[in-house]
Amino acid sequence: VDIGGGTSEVAVISLGDIVTSCSVRCAGDKFDESIISYVKKKYNLLIGERTAEDIKIRIGSAFPTEDNEDASVEIKGRNLVDGLPKNVTITAKEVREALSDSLALIIDAIKSTLEKTPPELSADIIDHGITLTGGGALLRGLDKLVEQETGMPVHVAENPLDCVVNG
Repeated sequence: VDIGGGTSEVAVISLGDIVTSCSVRCAGDKFDESIISYVKKKYNLLIGERTAEDIKIRIGSAFPTEDNEDASVEIKGRNLVDGLPKNVTITAKEVREALSDSLALIIDAIKSTLEKTPPELSADIIDHGITLTGGGALLRGLDKLVEQETGMPVHVAENPLDCVVNG
């Protein structure tokens, strides 16, 4: 599963060939847009893409864990009511809520691809698991979410940002 900037690619590979695959236009950039939209709706605050990405990196997560549950970050943006600068504090739980729809699209793509996988290869996937790659794989708890939703073991690749380029 390669979660890049613009798309997420899900593929089952056997003997160097793609057996079945699925692609969705939902990835890291969409995560940022979801955070921007959430902050705009909930706080009437306009933030930029860089701020949204910073939020995602600092406290973003796909699955609740004890170490990030109380995490929060103060963000600055433009108040849409009066146009003046404004500070608000957003929590990890809120970011997870903002990302939930986007993550659901990726989970659905993974499930769809697994459903199209031949039975012999399904057994291998159960044994060896699913590998997450791309920048989106760095989202905290994504491996745990995919594991919970698919019932399969999930691993984040050693260098998720480079492994697609390296083959």
